[in-house]
Amino acid sequence: VQLQASGGGLVEPGGSLRLSCAASGVTFSSYDMGWFRQAPGKEREFVGAISRVGGVASYADSVKGRFTISRDNAKNTMYLEMDSLKPEDTAVYHCAARRAFSASYAYWGQGTLVTVSS
Repeated sequence: VQLQASGGGLVEPGGSLRLSCAASGVTFSSYDMGWFRQAPGKEREFVGAISRVGGVASYADSVKGRFTISRDNAKNTMYLEMDSLKPEDTAVYHCAARRAFSASYAYWGQGTLVTVSS
């Protein structure tokens, strides 16, 4: 199973960015998917997730209303649309996959760096 996150870069505060997470070697539609991030010197934190059934998304309070998670099962890809970005959103963003009925994420991508700065 491989997860490849992409789309990171440098963006000014208030700007937008869209991340993608492409999955291979897995039946993508059978997995719940999540986004996590880790800022320099900080622990990894949950950003949001999307269910395998119905594509229901949930978000951390810190990004609610600004970030949107979606998935395209036909393309084996999950997306993270980030709007109204703040400097505190600067982090390496990772995507992860969780099997049905599992409590933990079994597969992780290597991450893509998002830097929010003027």
